[in-house]
Order: sequence, then C-alpha cells, then structure tokens
Amino acid sequence: MMTSRWLRFLIAACGLYCSLSPVPAQGPVSVGIFDGSNDVGTVAHAGSASYDTPVHAYTVRGSGENMWFAKDAFRFVWKKVSGDVTLSADVAFPKQGGNAHRKAVLMIRQSLDADSAYADAALHGDGLTSLQARTEKGASTHEVQANVIAPHRLRIVRQGQQIYIFVADAGQPLRFAGGSIRLPLQEPFYIGIGVCSHEQDAVETALFSKVELSSNAPPSSEQMLLYSTLQTVAVASTDARAVYVTPGRIEAPVWTRDGTGLMFNADGRIQRIAAAGGQTQVLLTGSAVRCDSHHALSPDGQSLALEGDSEEPGKTAIYLAPLSGEVDVTPRRIPQHLPAWGPAWSADGKSLAFTAERDASVDIYAISATGGEETRLTRGPGRNEAPEFSPDGEFVYFNSNRSGSTQVWRMKADGSAQEQVTEDRYANLYPHVSPDGKQLVFLSYDKHLDAPHDTQVLLRTMNLGDKRIAVLAAFTGGVGSIDAPSWSPDGKRVAFVSYQRLPKP
Repeated sequence: MMTSRWLRFLIAACGLYCSLSPVPAQGPVSVGIFDGSNDVGTVAHAGSASYDTPVHAYTVRGSGENMWFAKDAFRFVWKKVSGDVTLSADVAFPKQGGNAHRKAVLMIRQSLDADSAYADAALHGDGLTSLQARTEKGASTHEVQANVIAPHRLRIVRQGQQIYIFVADAGQPLRFAGGSIRLPLQEPFYIGIGVCSHEQDAVETALFSKVELSSNAPPSSEQMLLYSTLQTVAVASTDARAVYVTPGRIEAPVWTRDGTGLMFNADGRIQRIAAAGGQTQVLLTGSAVRCDSHHALSPDGQSLALEGDSEEPGKTAIYLAPLSGEVDVTPRRIPQHLPAWGPAWSADGKSLAFTAERDASVDIYAISATGGEETRLTRGPGRNEAPEFSPDGEFVYFNSNRSGSTQVWRMKADGSAQEQVTEDRYANLYPHVSPDGKQLVFLSYDKHLDAPHDTQVLLRTMNLGDKRIAVLAAFTGGVGSIDAPSWSPDGKRVAFVSYQRLPKP
C-alpha cells in the first residue's frame, strides 16, 4: 500500500512534468464561412460564436468596454482575405434594452491587435448606424454617421483603399449610405463580424443572418456611377454625418441663417434640405437656372448671390436673387462686366467681393450691392480668387498662386496690407472664416494639382491666433466640396460635399 509520503512525491513530480511539458497550440476554430473567433483587446467575459447551418445564421456574444478611441475590446469572428471584398448581413440585437452604444459590426481589420487599423459598418443599440474607422495603428477612431436609423441589412465594401457602407430596410435593396473612408491595408487582412457590449461587465448578443462574403473584380469606368454625399463635420470631435446622398454631382453647401437647413447647387439650380436630412426643395431663382458652384447667402438671409451662365456664351455672371418663398423672382445681374464669379457678401450686406478676369488677369474686385462701378482689390501676379470677408468686415481672405503654389492670403477690405496666411507642403484654397472670427477652414491638396476634381483632399482648420492647423476630414473631393461659405451659424460644424465612384446598381 502506497504511503502518503510517496503519494505526495508522485503528485509533485507529475505537476513538475506537466509544467515543463509543452501544451499543444490550439489553432483558430472555424465558424461557418469564417476561419476563427476570438476576443480582441481586454474583456471581462469571454465571448463566443456559433453557426446555425439550417438558417445560415451566426449568433455572436461579446463583452468589451468599447470599440473607439485608440483601442478596442470586443468579440470578433473573422477570415483572412486579400483584394477587394464585400461582406453583407442582416444584423439585429435579439434582446431589447442594453446599452444604447452597444455595437454589432461588419469589420475590415489589419490585425487582431487591440489598436489595429480598421473600418466597420456599425449598428448601435439605439439604431445609430455609422462607418467608423481607425486609419492608422494606435490612432483615434472617427466616424461618418449614416442618415438612417436601425437598418435591417448592412454591407461593407473594400474597393482599392476606400471603404464604403450600404444599408437596407427589410425587403428593400441595399443603397449607398454616404461618405467613405480611406484605409490603406497590407494584405492579407481580416474581415468578419463582431459584437461589443460597451459595458465591461455586460455581455451582449447579436444575430447575423444571410451572411454573404465575396471577392470583387475591379470594375471598368463604364460600370461606375458618381455619387455625392453632403456631410457636416463637428469641429470639436471631427465626427461627420451624411445629410444627403444622391447619384450625380452636387456642390457648395451653405447653411441657412437659423442653422436648420443647407442650400447647395445641383443640376444648375439651388436646392434646400433640412440639416437633419430629408426631402430637397428647389428654390425659386427666376431666370438664374444655370447656377454654378459659387453662391452666397446675404447676412440678413433674404438674398442669394449666384454664379451662373450669362447671355454671352462661355462668360460667367453674378446675379442677386431675393428669396421670396412661393413667388418666383427676377434676378439682377451685378456687376455688368463679364466674366465674374465667386461672390461674397460683406459683413454689413452693403457690398460684395468677387473674382473677375479683366485684361487676361484674374483678380478680386468689390462692388456695391446696389450696383455701380467695380473696384479692383488685387493686382496679380498669378490668379487671385475665392474672396470671403471676415465677420468683423476688416479683412478679405482669398486664395492666390502668386507664391508659386495656391495658398490662403488676406488683405484689408480696401485691398491694402496683403499678406500670406498659409505655407506648407499642401496647396490650400477656398478659405472660410468661422462666425467668431477665430478659425479658418480651407481645402488642402497635392501642390502638383491644379483646381482638383474628385481627388484625395483634406478639410483643415487654422487657429488664427496661434496658427495651429488641424485636420477635420479626409475624403475624395475638390472643386464643389466647399466653394461657398460652409460654417454653421453657431460655429460648431462645417458642411462639405464628398464624391464617390461606385459600381452601378
């Protein structure tokens, strides 16, 4: 009979052997079409995933404090892929209640690190749906909110370095949700579905059904369709929201004076939409029905200064049109000399600045709002364009290429004391001053481009006190994105238009 002394010895020896012996590594366990399932980041409760073969549905349970800022914590069910891909699924939270910020996502991710670069189509517990992204490892997360609540089906698409999301209500076809995010990835990368409870001590469940994953062949130019997304971005957080998405080109959003709506150019007409989204309304501008991208709302909100075609072919004119509601109007041309474009109101509404070509020189001029003779404010060299008055009326900001690249300049309202404001590795144009006069927003792009169309641009702000510059948004845009004054009246948001080329439905 074995003594207790020998028994203790054998138990200790076995423990030592087990601690020294290698434990066979357990590879990822496949779940349906996906190769693996694991928690990303630090979670208090291990998640899980299961696949119901008869109904082709995935049930994913996940914990995690958040998927935001510089790191994530959530359950991820994934597959490694390369190239252009599309992932679609019906997404729902079976259980009511829970944290309003809990998320069920379709995700594209560089790695399984908590701070990895990623983009996702995220359905929140309260129905908010967003394209979210961390564009570099360890960077902060940002989002473009869709203008729909609680869609039934989501789709995330990788096309080159751009990420797009699509949404659909039950029984309806998928439609582009607006905006896109540039996400450079090394191949292969991860794609899959995930859940975050948004509470460290909670576990949430999401159901993903009719899941479809496919590779995309590069579309030809004939298969592509141009979309425009009218967006607003919060200056404090840099998070954006898609207000209006439409096939074709829209341009130059301007806020109404009460901040409840936006006006923009589409198909030669000025249209209005509520800042929260909804149906568009064509504004009555009389014979001015071939409007271009530049327009400006008077300080009292009663008149529009419009840029459009004149009776002389190829020469642009500026018109003043009263906003008189249901009664159509007769616009008044100002100035009389052509061509003229890019109107801007003075702070008191008594005069306008504009760009004109006279004697083969492109310069900035001023004129009384009642008409009369124009006054030249700049005299080359180069092109001097896109004027805008500061709110106190002291300065006129504009862009000029007189220094060798397009940069933001300013001058006194009488044209004196001209000085350069920006100078960096970008070309900078379309300056707009915040309502409090403390910040400048402008568009930045590659210095080698001239008047960019549908290219990679940055929307940036400058603090006019200390000259610090920050990025508000990165998107595909250019001419048409912020040609007109784009600050909200309270100075909290900036409106812009981004452009996307997607395969035709």
